[in-house]
Amino acid sequence: MDDVPLLGRRYRLGARLGSGGMADVYRAMDTRLQRVVAAKCFRSGTDAAGRERFAEEARTLAGLSHPGLVTVHDFSASEDELYLIMELVEGPTLSEVIAEGPLPPEQVADLGGQLASVLAHVHDNGIVHRDVKPSNVLIAGDGKAFLTDFGISRLADAVARMTSSGIIVGTATYMAPEQVSGGDVSHPVDVYALGLVLLECVTGKIEYPGAGAESAVARLVRAPEVPIGIPAHLHRALLAMTAADPARRPTAAQSADLLSGKATEMIPRIPATPPTEPPRTEPQRPPQPPTEPPRAERQRTGPQRPPQPQNRPMTQHLPVEELHTELRTERRSELRTERPNRRPLLLAGGGLLVLLIALITYFSLPEAPVAPTLPPASGPAGVARLPADLANLERLVRG
Repeated sequence: MDDVPLLGRRYRLGARLGSGGMADVYRAMDTRLQRVVAAKCFRSGTDAAGRERFAEEARTLAGLSHPGLVTVHDFSASEDELYLIMELVEGPTLSEVIAEGPLPPEQVADLGGQLASVLAHVHDNGIVHRDVKPSNVLIAGDGKAFLTDFGISRLADAVARMTSSGIIVGTATYMAPEQVSGGDVSHPVDVYALGLVLLECVTGKIEYPGAGAESAVARLVRAPEVPIGIPAHLHRALLAMTAADPARRPTAAQSADLLSGKATEMIPRIPATPPTEPPRTEPQRPPQPPTEPPRAERQRTGPQRPPQPQNRPMTQHLPVEELHTELRTERRSELRTERPNRRPLLLAGGGLLVLLIALITYFSLPEAPVAPTLPPASGPAGVARLPADLANLERLVRG
C-alpha cells in the first residue's frame, strides 16, 4: 500500500466514487493532515493555456465559502497532474435518490431553496456553474444539499476552446434554451437547470429525455409540464424558473424566496398593451329623444331621466385617459338628450284649445226665436183702453 504513488506526493487514492465526462472522483487520504478528502482527477490532453485557465478558475472556487458548497482544499495544473482536492461529503447523489421514486413536494421545495441559495452566492461572485444536474448534487446524512463540480463545466469549456470549436459544453438534458440555440450564457441558465432538476424530483422522471440533440431541441418545441397538484409556491417557482425567456426568470436569490414561500411574485413584469376599442360593425347613432309620456303617467312616475350610456363589461379596466374621455362623452350625451320643461306650454295650449271649443260650440247653436213685439201703447189711458188691449192679446194668441 505504501508503494502506491501519491497524487501530488501527498494524496493516497482509494476507491473510485464516481466518474464524469472529463474526470474521475476518488476517496483519498491527505497524508499530511491525515484526513479523508475527495480527489477529482482530470484526464490528460490539456495544453499550457488550458492548465493556466484551470488554475485561475480553481483559485476562484477555492475563494468561495458557503455551507452548501463543497470546499476546495488544493489543486494542481501541472503538465503531468491536473486535479482538485475537495471536501468529502458522505451521502448519495440526488440522481441516486430520485431513482428510488419522486420526492415529497415540501422536501423538493426545501432542497431547491438550499441549492438556489448556493447559486445566489456563486452568481454574486461572478461565476456561472453551467452544469447543474442531479448527479452534481450530494445529499448528506442530515438532509443537507451540496452543489459539487462547481464551475467544472466552465473549466471544461475553457479547456475545450483550446482544442476544438463549436462545442456546447454541458448536459443536454438540463440545458437552458439559450444554451441550445447558441445565445448568451449567463446566470439564468443555472436557474433554468435547477428548475428542471426540481421538476424531476417532483415527477420522478426526466422532463426532456433522449439523446443529446433530441433532448436539447425538445425544450425549444414545448415548455416543461409542471404538475398542478403540488403546493402553490412550488408550482409558481417552477413555472418562473423554467421560463423560455431568460429575462423573465427570477434570480437565484428570488428563486430561493419563491421556493420557501417568502415571496409570491418575483417575476419581472412585462408592460401590458393598452386595451383597444373593439371594431364597430355599424356607425354610431346619436341617442334618440325619449317619447313624451301621457300627462297622467308623467305625474305618476315623475320627470323622465335621459337615457344612460351603455355599460362596459365588468372585467374591463380602462386607463385614466380613456376613463376621462368616457366621462366627457357621457356628459355630452346627457346634454343632448336633456329637454326643457314643457308644462307651461302645454297649459297654454290647453287653454287655447278650450277657448276654441267654446267658440265653436257657441256659433253652432240654433238662433233663439224672436219675441213678438207689442204695438206701442196708444189711445186712451186706463180703463178706456182695456177693451182694445184685450182684443189685441186675443189676436196675438190666435196667431
